[in-house]
Amino acid sequence: MKSIRVALSVAGGVASLLLARSLLEPYGLSEEHHDAAIPNLPASWEGQKIVLLCDLHVGMRGGPPSTVRRAVKRAIHARPAAVLIAGDFIHDRAQAIDDAVELLGPLLNSGIPVYAVLGNHDYAMPTKDATADWKLARCLEGSLEAAGVRVLHNEAVELRAVEGEQPLYLVGIGAHTARDDQVAEALSGVPSGAARVVMMHHPASFDQCPAGSAPFAVAGHTHGGQVRLPLAPILNYLTYSKELKVIVSGWIHADGIQGYGKTGNHLYVSRGIGCSVLPMRLFCPPEFTVFTLRSAA
Repeated sequence: MKSIRVALSVAGGVASLLLARSLLEPYGLSEEHHDAAIPNLPASWEGQKIVLLCDLHVGMRGGPPSTVRRAVKRAIHARPAAVLIAGDFIHDRAQAIDDAVELLGPLLNSGIPVYAVLGNHDYAMPTKDATADWKLARCLEGSLEAAGVRVLHNEAVELRAVEGEQPLYLVGIGAHTARDDQVAEALSGVPSGAARVVMMHHPASFDQCPAGSAPFAVAGHTHGGQVRLPLAPILNYLTYSKELKVIVSGWIHADGIQGYGKTGNHLYVSRGIGCSVLPMRLFCPPEFTVFTLRSAA
């Protein structure tokens, strides 16, 4: 009996520590640095930096806005050529739009160009079976545009580091869960062989990119699983989700461990900033990501 009581006491202590960590971890912010290889990258873009943020989930009960503020401060300090925000600005509620714009205010006033796509929660779609709230999405998009965020909707824009030189194209794909990811339409604005960065919210859109059309792509949505086992990050509360083929974070491509996407395409999935379902993370801290652009053969 004594051994059982000891075992229960130890198990209870471990459970308490894990619970405490899971509630505190959303307040952390892990900074990731990666090189991103882009074929035909213009010389003026070599070594330039791009920051990726996603899944802010402003307005979620229990979610810490202080993490968004720290991410904004780090983005300003990094002085990148551009900041990309890959969707889920808000957590299903129109009341959060003003708060999201206010939290991004220092970044938008810094002079750093900011580009974005919308995510499923920006349409009030916590699941794929929910009805898309297009009015909410358009209201958010209008508020972001008015504040200085260029929201891309299945389109490509030219980014120029030096006037007169060849541009780097930024492709923005619409929200997959809202059935608005028109990948072919988004890529049609990029000349054949031109350097490009492809941004989406849901990794499912990546699988629709033809071979070689997305050599460097970024996404969010999965939160990296949000609650992970420490030595097996692929095992998390999203592992058995029928909606998600990609649940881990980091680099993903056709020849990788998950074998996802078409040949020549490479996707980086961020763990994001905020939380969904519950305001907790475990062995999966919020992520602030800096990419250094490099030319690739």
